[in-house]
Amino acid sequence: MKRYVIHDGEIDVRITEWGGEDKPVIFCLHGLGSTGLSFIEIAEELKGEYRIISIDAPGHGKSDPFTRAECYEMPALAGWLDKILDLLKIDTFYFLSHSWGSFVSLFYILNFSEKVLGAILIDGGYQTKRRLSISMEEEVALQEKDFEEYAVTWEEFLDVAVFGDSRRTPLLLTAAKDLALQKDGKYYWHARGETGGNIIRGMHKNETEDIYEKLPRHLDICLLRAALPESRTPYRNLTAGIFEQKTGATVKLIPNTSHMLHWDDPGVVIREIRYRW
Repeated sequence: MKRYVIHDGEIDVRITEWGGEDKPVIFCLHGLGSTGLSFIEIAEELKGEYRIISIDAPGHGKSDPFTRAECYEMPALAGWLDKILDLLKIDTFYFLSHSWGSFVSLFYILNFSEKVLGAILIDGGYQTKRRLSISMEEEVALQEKDFEEYAVTWEEFLDVAVFGDSRRTPLLLTAAKDLALQKDGKYYWHARGETGGNIIRGMHKNETEDIYEKLPRHLDICLLRAALPESRTPYRNLTAGIFEQKTGATVKLIPNTSHMLHWDDPGVVIREIRYRW
């Protein structure tokens, strides 16, 4: 694994990379509040077969935040991603994304489908905001508050902010260290409330459901959908059904997995990659 920083002309962006340059490229985009190490277990398993490139999105990890809120809107993010891929000299790639990253990936595919060889969405891209009961203003306020809270010890941060009752491994603990901002003896989430709020505004403004039928039908898109918590099953059934019908994508329900599906069961993602790519 190697980590380095590139400059896009305005901000610094941290890149994490595994595998040889002669291998097929998997480009990874994490969810809101995570970093490029979100995919560490998958990448360590597949680094002999693929070149895996994962970025810290703007305002996450060691990447600078955008200076303008509108840069977090989906069409702008898609254009920015294409700029980053050009800087990395990547012409074609497989797209692996989680949560918010999958929303961005669908807008990227809408505009630059000729560069994408296939896409796997990890529990993201299908949970449209208009079918939730919460308003944009309420969700922004919750997100900003959540990102500004802190823990007083490292163990509290791991227990409350990162893992809860989920599995822990040495690789996931490495990823967890990427998520913390230590300041004045307290442990904060690395992404700030302003970044989270701007991302939520962008998701409300640019709904993926509006582009489903415009996505190319020839492209192999697979959604791996979480099953837990069961209280969200009616909502997920509704939105995943709409996604499947309007995109023609493959949707797979993965038992015993939460929204952090690739941490709960990395093996299922690895098997899907090897099967499809």
